[in-house]
Amino acid sequence: MRMVDLITNKRNGNCLSPEEINFMISEYVLGKIPDYQMSAMLMAICFQGMSDEETSIMTNAVAHSGDVVDLSRIEGVKVDKHSTGGVGDKTTLIIAPIVAACGVKVAKMSGRGLGHTGGTVDKMESIPNMRTSLSQEEFFDVVNKTGLSVIGQSGNMTPADKKLYALRDVTGTVSSIPLIAVSIMSKKIAAGNDCILLDVKTGSGAFMKTLDDSIELSKKMVAIGENAGKRTVALITDMDIPLGHAIGNSLEVIEAVNTLKGNGPEDLTEVCLNLAGNMLYLAGKGDLDTCKKMAQEVIDNGKAFERLIAMVEAQGGDTSVIKDTNAFAKAPYSFEVVSDKEGYITHMNTELCGISSSMLGAGRETTASTIDYAAGIILKNKVGDYVKVGDSFATMYASQESLFEAASNKFKQAITVGTTKPELVPLIFARVEKNKVEKF
Repeated sequence: MRMVDLITNKRNGNCLSPEEINFMISEYVLGKIPDYQMSAMLMAICFQGMSDEETSIMTNAVAHSGDVVDLSRIEGVKVDKHSTGGVGDKTTLIIAPIVAACGVKVAKMSGRGLGHTGGTVDKMESIPNMRTSLSQEEFFDVVNKTGLSVIGQSGNMTPADKKLYALRDVTGTVSSIPLIAVSIMSKKIAAGNDCILLDVKTGSGAFMKTLDDSIELSKKMVAIGENAGKRTVALITDMDIPLGHAIGNSLEVIEAVNTLKGNGPEDLTEVCLNLAGNMLYLAGKGDLDTCKKMAQEVIDNGKAFERLIAMVEAQGGDTSVIKDTNAFAKAPYSFEVVSDKEGYITHMNTELCGISSSMLGAGRETTASTIDYAAGIILKNKVGDYVKVGDSFATMYASQESLFEAASNKFKQAITVGTTKPELVPLIFARVEKNKVEKF
């Protein structure tokens, strides 16, 4: 079998056979297929696409290119959630304790942030002494003891995806929907959970900018999950406005704590109740309405907050900052970003909001960058709010005053102020199950 023949077949719009796809992935991981040939294949896929069968086969090949986690030592049903990334997206820190408090196990491997999107592992590491790297035995023990554990990805999981993603990043093929689906779902399948909930973000702060593209990606990923024997559902949620009010690591942990105490922003709370309800639904806890009520109950009675404390303690974190968020280290400097116009906020470019937070030190420009956990932004006004000249858009926090000028100028570019109050879009656009798309 020759790679050049596979490239030619895909370039001509033909489907690759299971044998060809498995050959391609295994030989590439072994270094027997050079980057220049795989680059040509990725570009051919970008132009010609892949069938659902091809996408599922490639996902399975990538998932099994390295370690596949066996979660059988964890008792009960295990459910995972994946977000395609956004700004102010601290949902994992809220929904994982909710689901655990309802009796369903959450054994989750999360990522770090890069560019304008935040990462759950970085947020967790803003908690003093919090360990996000555990041995497999420790990981299993924490889940069995507390009902949940969230850690960083470790070991030799999906080495093919690591190589392919690095290549896609420099060959202009990141936006290919089949390749995005392969990348996300290979990691989810290798992680070993029984059920998968996908939170597909759409809008200016997401990788998927349109609802149509988000639905297409969701359908692909749900089909892959179901073909792999995992109950899978996707929710398409709004990322045209930052989620909640906090952008930045410890600031987002504080907002997650407030939400678990029943005092979170309305938009964040609504999205989290829907996500948690769908996770419980996948785990067989009842119909959607019943599951959403269960999620609300464990917030109201404090059991979800107790689960967060239990996980933090089990992973070595300082629970005092969770019990009293005023104990978090504070940034030494703050700055108010004020409006120079009067009117309604009609749009927020969420990606620019995330970039401005990174410029304050809350994110990474490169994988080697150091994060300032206390840096970030608290939004004072969002889309639909009326502002006067001098009213605050947001408060910025940083360890160096010199960072505020460039970051605030970038943030102001994200805000559009007009004379007409905008019509607010729904927080959840659609729900995708096997052979079913429901728009809201």
